[in-house]
Amino acid sequence: MKQFKAESKRLLELMINSIYTHKEIFLRELISNASDAIDKLYYRALSENNTGLNRDDFVIRIVPDKKNRTLTITDNGCGMTKDEMEADLGTIAKSGSLNFKRDMEKKEDIELIGQFGVGFYSAFMVSSRVTVLSRAFGSDEAWKWESAGTAGYTIDPCEKADRGTEVILKLKDDTDDEKYGEFLDTYRLKSLVKKYSDYIRYPIKMDVEKSRLKEGSKDEYETYTENETLNSMVPLWRKNKNEITKEQYDQFYKDKFGDYENPAKTIHMYTEGASNFHALLYIPAHAPYNFYTRDYEKGLQLYSNGVLIMDKCADLLPDYFSFVRGLVDSQDLSLNISREMLQHDHQLKLIAERIEKKIRSELETMLKNDREDYEKFYKNFGLQLKYGVYQDYGIHKEALQDLLLFYSSGEKKLTTLKEYADRMKEEQKYIYYACGDAIDRVDKLPQTETVKDHGYEILYMTDPVDEFAVSMLTKYNGKEFKSVSADDLGLETEEEKKAAAAKAEENKDMLAFLKDSLGGKVSSVILSQKLKTHPVCLSTSGAISMEMEKVLNSMPNVEKDKVKSQRVLEINANHPIFEKLCGLYQTDKDTLKAYASLLYEQALLIEGVPVDDPVDFSNRICDLMAK
Repeated sequence: MKQFKAESKRLLELMINSIYTHKEIFLRELISNASDAIDKLYYRALSENNTGLNRDDFVIRIVPDKKNRTLTITDNGCGMTKDEMEADLGTIAKSGSLNFKRDMEKKEDIELIGQFGVGFYSAFMVSSRVTVLSRAFGSDEAWKWESAGTAGYTIDPCEKADRGTEVILKLKDDTDDEKYGEFLDTYRLKSLVKKYSDYIRYPIKMDVEKSRLKEGSKDEYETYTENETLNSMVPLWRKNKNEITKEQYDQFYKDKFGDYENPAKTIHMYTEGASNFHALLYIPAHAPYNFYTRDYEKGLQLYSNGVLIMDKCADLLPDYFSFVRGLVDSQDLSLNISREMLQHDHQLKLIAERIEKKIRSELETMLKNDREDYEKFYKNFGLQLKYGVYQDYGIHKEALQDLLLFYSSGEKKLTTLKEYADRMKEEQKYIYYACGDAIDRVDKLPQTETVKDHGYEILYMTDPVDEFAVSMLTKYNGKEFKSVSADDLGLETEEEKKAAAAKAEENKDMLAFLKDSLGGKVSSVILSQKLKTHPVCLSTSGAISMEMEKVLNSMPNVEKDKVKSQRVLEINANHPIFEKLCGLYQTDKDTLKAYASLLYEQALLIEGVPVDDPVDFSNRICDLMAK
């Protein structure tokens, strides 16, 4: 019995128990090793001009044996000599694939899957004993390597008729928690090959038992065995774009990601340079049912030379593009690294940056050239772009601001910020916006009247995140965003401001009385400069608007210490109701208090905020009507 070298016992324990998240990974690793062995022989044949080796003859086989509880993976690749067995299997983390790649780098661009040399040992996660039979290409000798784990291994001569390698796993006994016998089930093995190794470039074959109707019989079936190829071998994303039809792209998307509808956009890219990778990305035509919930899991499938590493690699997509589905295949990422290590991989970050830029570029192109399709996309996922503007303290705002759409009061349709800015009048100081639950409700807000009278366009913002996103944008094209509910809309002349100030000074005592009569519900009562035909409206002072208050207080678990905006009751000094208030201040202050309460509650209803006591509100209206 030989001992593993270089602290291999401890490394083997860690590798089996820590590196791989799922035990099923062992099959992926062994198939990848078999593919590498064939690659080595194939490239050696090319370099030596050996015409006796035909690529079509190469094959990987899987043989489950339920009776003996063994699973065998074979290949007809380069095989191993005794010394190679000693070096590559006797020292954990020594990779024959990596050494071969280094030797060949100057001669040819070689893509090998396993480079860290620990993948083979994943077999011990499911096996009590692993046996390797191998005969090197061109050799008459065959050798058997065998190990039951950390205790060590043996290497002995053996008989093997053909070149290549057989890895025989003696599966562990089933327990209450682990059912190792599932890896002898042909359906389970087929699904694992399809999931992880579907795009290995050589056929993976297995004898599969099937049934068919007996010849001459109408209802009697017989079983037979068919040597079935389990993998498709050629990845769609590695083909040239001009070889692939839209129908093929669409069908691949629906089959791969289980959607019933064709995607809205397909992005097929190949990048060389600091990071080399293929990517096939899709923008869905509709949002998944759980997209805006915590249950939704973003991420792209991540492959290394056609071998699946992760089903959802979240680090490949920023949150604001989390709706994108698809996959990335890179030769720069090693298969034999764990999920935790992969998340900090430098190459992964480079790939993510390129993907983000490509998605953004494609959306910008769609917006420019296919406006109708872009607006359909925006209906589904525009909210996510707005969240992206607001998240991370606005760090992504410049990258996303030109992808945003808002409803225009002037155009009566969705518009971009650039389109709005291009239409602005020369004297216009601000980009005006108004917030509310729906376009019709926003359009009727009293605060919009003055802005409209000046002929200025207003952006209607009806999503809860809109005002938060605008607070991060602050400006666009040098123009500041201004809510129509703001104190100063920049519309009054100096003469108008002086007249308004004089009017407010003249009625300051009455305005103070109205404020006091509302018992702290408002921070002040003022004469409005923005109202034209309406008698009253609410605005706010400070950073929290009425819309922000509603959004923040609607969040889960917000019961105590609810957010409160500093509300300001604005009264139209040119409306008949103002004269009534002035008269009551002189003759009937009790009735004036009732008027103040009603005006405040009317202003709340205009803003879409329910009154505290609807029954009391109704009774007070009836009392005033009866006088």
